Amino acid sequence: MNRQAQAAVLFLVGAAVLHAGLTDLYLRYVKAGLRPLLLAAGVVLILAAVATVWYERRGRGEAGDGDGHGHVHREPRVAWLLVLPLLALILVSPPALGSYSAMHAGTALQAPLAYPSLPATDPLPLGVVDYAGRAAYDHGRTLGHRRVEVTGFVALAKDGTPYLVRMALNCCAADAQPVKIGLTGHIPPVLQPDTWLQVTGTYTAKQTKDPVNDGRIPFLDVTAAKPVPTPPDPYDESWNN
Repeated sequence: MNRQAQAAVLFLVGAAVLHAGLTDLYLRYVKAGLRPLLLAAGVVLILAAVATVWYERRGRGEAGDGDGHGHVHREPRVAWLLVLPLLALILVSPPALGSYSAMHAGTALQAPLAYPSLPATDPLPLGVVDYAGRAAYDHGRTLGHRRVEVTGFVALAKDGTPYLVRMALNCCAADAQPVKIGLTGHIPPVLQPDTWLQVTGTYTAKQTKDPVNDGRIPFLDVTAAKPVPTPPDPYDESWNN
């Protein structure tokens, strides 16, 4: 791989990173707040490619091609492995982590530092992390008897207990961890793992322990449930916000 080929690879990788950052594709890899850094990285890669071509041509103009003996120095062929991340970005759109990952990892639910006031909306839309924190650690005091609306994907425990799950991000998909809500009440008779559901229900004091790490898993008393498409951002970023 010569310098011009290296520049081409840098340019294409930068363009692929920019493409991911300018669409919802990047949400499969990193949290939404990192979008500016991702775009900046794409720009830097493209500028590096342009600078490489410019310096290469300038050097040839001053010293001629090769090393003065008709030879052109080339980089090791292993450098072509740089093309693999490019192919991954272009050809593969990885699915979001789902029920298999969720059921093989313990819940990441932590006690919230505060319980912000909730709007008077009915039903009240809440994230999985927000509802789970209020239900497990505040014992539903800030929820009362209000109807809440929560969206997540389905995971089934070994005993058949259905969970509504959202993977919580700290930085990127590599460190995603599940937060789980058990479902009780009017549950659909047939539930497929990884199906996305929007459930409406009310707080219940019922809780269980996660068999993986003994973490708290609160329940939601379901009054209605309907399948929904996978959201553009499948991860819940409120965990550390």
